Amino acid sequence: MRDKGRRVFADLVNRDFTACAANRVLVGDITYLPIADGTNMYLATVIDCFSRKLVGFAIADHVRCELVEEALENASHLRGGLDGAVFHSDHGSVYTSSQFQATCKRLGVTQSMGAVGTSADNSLAESFNAALIREVLKDAKTFANQLICRRDVFRWCVRYNTCRRHTWCGYKTPDEFESQAA
Repeated sequence: MRDKGRRVFADLVNRDFTACAANRVLVGDITYLPIADGTNMYLATVIDCFSRKLVGFAIADHVRCELVEEALENASHLRGGLDGAVFHSDHGSVYTSSQFQATCKRLGVTQSMGAVGTSADNSLAESFNAALIREVLKDAKTFANQLICRRDVFRWCVRYNTCRRHTWCGYKTPDEFESQAA
């Protein structure tokens, strides 16, 4: 039975992952990070469509509402607020939960969701996840343990904004792109 607090939101992005300025359109997703002992860690992300900057993320050994709330709260803290932003995600239970809806409302964020089972409707976030796994794990199938997972993913996320050049940004890093746009 579906939780009465769960709500699906209209797709306000329609596969247009661009924005005319920072903090206007954000996308997010959760990806799993396999650990050698058979468990998983999970990474929730918030990416700004303007610069492709990772503005918020959270890593945990669970997929509960707190994970995506922490990522969005981190984005709000980094950006000095998200009032008026659109946050686009899939229909995952954490994104449709009344708890996450309340967080979005408190932060002034409007939710948007793509169609069920259509990864192209959140392709920017999906592409980020694929790049992370490819570039961090390289040829390995798993992280050795949770501590190494957290360390390596955190390191890559920092590098993503400060060192990794993006074709979208004219071969600048997201930080450089935003700095020059300001």
